Amino acid sequence: MPLRCLLLCLLAASFTRVEAQPGELTGFSFLRLEPSARAAALGGSYAAVYGDDVNGMFYNPALLNEQMHGAFSLSYLNHLSDVNAGFLAYSRHYEGLGTFGLGLRFLSWGSFERADETGERLGAFGASDVALTLGAARTYDERIRYGANVHVIYSSIDAFNASALAADLGVLYHIAERSLTFSASVNNLGVTLSSLGSTRDDLPLDLRVGFSKRLTHLPLLISVMGYNLHNLNDAPDDATTVDNVLYHLAFGGEFQFSEAFQVRFGYNHRRHEDLKLKSRLDLAGLGLGAGIRIRRVRIDYAFNSWSSLGGLHQFTLSTHL
Repeated sequence: MPLRCLLLCLLAASFTRVEAQPGELTGFSFLRLEPSARAAALGGSYAAVYGDDVNGMFYNPALLNEQMHGAFSLSYLNHLSDVNAGFLAYSRHYEGLGTFGLGLRFLSWGSFERADETGERLGAFGASDVALTLGAARTYDERIRYGANVHVIYSSIDAFNASALAADLGVLYHIAERSLTFSASVNNLGVTLSSLGSTRDDLPLDLRVGFSKRLTHLPLLISVMGYNLHNLNDAPDDATTVDNVLYHLAFGGEFQFSEAFQVRFGYNHRRHEDLKLKSRLDLAGLGLGAGIRIRRVRIDYAFNSWSSLGGLHQFTLSTHL
């Protein structure tokens, strides 16, 4: 139980800095979790990765496109202790209307022992979070797309619960002949309907921009995402100028050796600084992974270091139905 309580605080502090005070806790921190193994291996720098992966809708709804017609994805995240998460996404394209996506995100914190002030055990209770997402995107011209998501969000701890309605708005510029994409979005913009306690639970509002480019003479896709750009002063007081910049950037790379095999890496400096426990050679914030395609099924795996606490393992199965 103590470890899971620590994880609750670490998750909220490392994935959300939603107000002027760094690391402020929120009942909706799970919205920061990476929804697929590919995105996790790329360090979360997924806001401008254009293609047929329906999970891109969680980063920027404008990434929904006709290549995703019939795309289905199921992901499982094995977190530390008894914390587990699942993600499901599906999309369809309708000519003349646009591309639509449906997503579900679920996080379970496992079982906890309830006790009174004297330490007497009074049974067990659970905690979980869930978000249902509906997204849509359309083409403005051959290079510009725009889209929106709507989220219904619910969190619970024992008999306490919180709920919210939120939306994402996004746009992207894709130059297919150059394998170049730029994107911008505002995520988790909405209203809290109820909170876990007397203090209002804020949504993790996030202003993001992204860039991706597949190199011409090397089978490498590079991706950079700027995030939390609405709050540029949330780095620690002793952070250097370089740290202040890196606190808002995630980097990723994918070696695309063929359609059947890819190797990925990523780095998130904010996660490194928030999670590191060692003084030297701490790998917190580093992501690694690979993907293989077997006929119509793609299997992706990612490992993300949480320093001495351990590592996160994530798996994704995807296909086109």
